[in-house]
Amino acid sequence: MSGTIASQSAGAASRAGSTSSSAASAGKAGITGLMASPLMVAALPFINGGISGMVATGVIQPIDMIKVRLQLANNAASGAARPSALSVARSMTIPEMYTGLSAGLLRQAVYTTARIGLFDTFMGNLTQRAKDSGRPVGFADRAVAGLGAGGLAAMLGNPCDLALIRMQSDGLKPAGERTNYRSVIHALTSIAKSEGVLSLWTGSAPTVARAMALNFGQLAFFSEAKSQLKELEKRGWHSMGVRSQTLAASAAAGFFASFFSLPFDFVKTRMQQNSKIAGAKKIGMAGMFAKVAREEGIFRFYRGFTTYYVRIAPHAMVTLLVADYLGWLTK
Repeated sequence: MSGTIASQSAGAASRAGSTSSSAASAGKAGITGLMASPLMVAALPFINGGISGMVATGVIQPIDMIKVRLQLANNAASGAARPSALSVARSMTIPEMYTGLSAGLLRQAVYTTARIGLFDTFMGNLTQRAKDSGRPVGFADRAVAGLGAGGLAAMLGNPCDLALIRMQSDGLKPAGERTNYRSVIHALTSIAKSEGVLSLWTGSAPTVARAMALNFGQLAFFSEAKSQLKELEKRGWHSMGVRSQTLAASAAAGFFASFFSLPFDFVKTRMQQNSKIAGAKKIGMAGMFAKVAREEGIFRFYRGFTTYYVRIAPHAMVTLLVADYLGWLTK
């Protein structure tokens, strides 16, 4: 009897193990099938891009806050000493450094999701076209993909970018004039109600120009630098690992992205910082460039370049490393 019970128990355990194994295999097969579906294959670059951008924004938010405060400090008329990144940082508390984080995260969820997803999609199409033409993918292809992805993504993300600037600059106003935005949703709805829905695209021209310049410098140069590093490795010039190549390429990309985009970022910030005043003449991108150059000098556009680079380079590194890792996980 006991032998029979033991036999039955063993059989039951065997069947349970078999069932568990089958369920696990079925689960893995289901996940693999889902990841391999055309819809998921098309969506993954966008999903990975959004997640990587949001992670990077959480890391560099204090640096971004310092950068914006430096750009909004205009002491040309008063002759006061220009603030430094260190003095601005000392003037803020830790919670103040994270002002506008919700807007920054929402912006990344829209903007970086679109720009990295579109860049990967465009590069996939351009790579296939290059193969069909019997030629390698060139820098021109990467530049076209970067410029196109940056411009389209910026138009989608402009409202979030505007809300971020308004939230970050609100603390510079006298206490009685502050809007005291509670969240990015409160900022968006307040701006839309008081200035009109179309006002959410204030500064969209320099925002798009900045995004195109930044994407050209970041994604195109990152892709090109990584390609060149791989080619040099094949020739035996260095033995850097994949992660080291990604870091080196993203650092180079961060410099070029900063150099090309900072003037547009500066003008965008100036155009977006204040609410529209009734009856006041609206200044466009060209007018703002001319106004700043005339009143503050052409080098004003590059004030805070070091801070801007320190913001762009780590953001690029974190974004690209996370996107690279997520891409490896979801292959």
